[in-house]
Amino acid sequence: MAIKNYTSGVDVYTSLGAIQGALAQHGARKIMIDYDAAGKPTGVMFGIDTPDGPRGFTLPANVDGVMAVFARQKLKADRQQAERTAWKNVHDWVQAQMAIIEAGMVSMDEVFLPYMTDGRGNTLYQLYQGGQLALGEG
Repeated sequence: MAIKNYTSGVDVYTSLGAIQGALAQHGARKIMIDYDAAGKPTGVMFGIDTPDGPRGFTLPANVDGVMAVFARQKLKADRQQAERTAWKNVHDWVQAQMAIIEAGMVSMDEVFLPYMTDGRGNTLYQLYQGGQLALGEG
């Protein structure tokens, strides 16, 4: 089965706009786009107010990862297609998270917890992967 949205024709900035809109509608008070040296968007950063104070989050779009999947699945697609696919998948994922927030199943900070940042740009998941967050056995 091919990667989701591998033929997406949705422009990167259309997906980004929809992501920003969904985040704002669900409580994001600050939203910023991170760009690489070539001016390509690489992530969406946003801030929300939580019961423990304001918190920041970073949602990356791993275009290199999408390119690797294209190669592994032998899909004929260029980097621009990988960018569209990556951002459309982030969009779809954010929309799915908003659905479970709206259903009262989770809070916004709970669902995005792996992407919470430490104030220096490191996500909770990155800290965990780097051994700086020890949860213990089991």
